[in-house]
Amino acid sequence: MIKVRKIAVLREVIEAEMGVMLERPIVRVAGLAVVINPVAGRHERDLSAMFPIGRDVGERLMPELVPLLRGPAVSYGKAALVGVAGEMEHGGACVHPMLGKPMRAAIGGGKAVIPSNVKVGPVGATLDVPLGHKDEPWSFDHFDTMTVMLADAPRPDEILVVVALADGGRALPRCGQAPA
Repeated sequence: MIKVRKIAVLREVIEAEMGVMLERPIVRVAGLAVVINPVAGRHERDLSAMFPIGRDVGERLMPELVPLLRGPAVSYGKAALVGVAGEMEHGGACVHPMLGKPMRAAIGGGKAVIPSNVKVGPVGATLDVPLGHKDEPWSFDHFDTMTVMLADAPRPDEILVVVALADGGRALPRCGQAPA
C-alpha cells in the first residue's frame, strides 16, 4: 500500500531564451509525490513489493499533468530522490519496473525508453529529471532537463518520485539528430 505524504505539481512556460522570443512557448510540467519508503533503514534483497509505488504515482499524477501542456506531450522523463535512510535501488524500484506504463497510457504511447535519474539526497536536494523525445530516442534537440525540488522532502524515510512532460524540446535547439 502506497503511503503519500505530499503531492506537488510544477508548471514552467518558457517564452524566451538568451533574449530571443520563442515562436511557440514550451511548457514543461512535473508531478512530484513524496512517498514513505517502506524499506528505509534496511537492506532488502527483494524490492518487488515497491514496484507498484511507481505505477500508483503514475496513475495518480499523469491525468493531472497532461492537460497542463499547451500541446501534445513530446518529451517525457522520470526520476526519484531517495531520503538518506534509503538506497538508490529503492528509487529504482519505484521508477523502473511499473511507472512507464501509466506514463505512456496518459500520453497515447511512446516508443522510446523513458529517460530516468535516481539518487540519494537530503531534505531539499535538487533533482534533475532528464527529458527525451517520446518516440525518437536520438533527437538531440529534445535532450533536456527539468530541475525540481521540495524544501521539506525527502525526509530520511521518504522517496520523492517525479514524472515530467514537455510539449517541446529545448528552447533554441541546434543539435539535430545522430548522423546515419
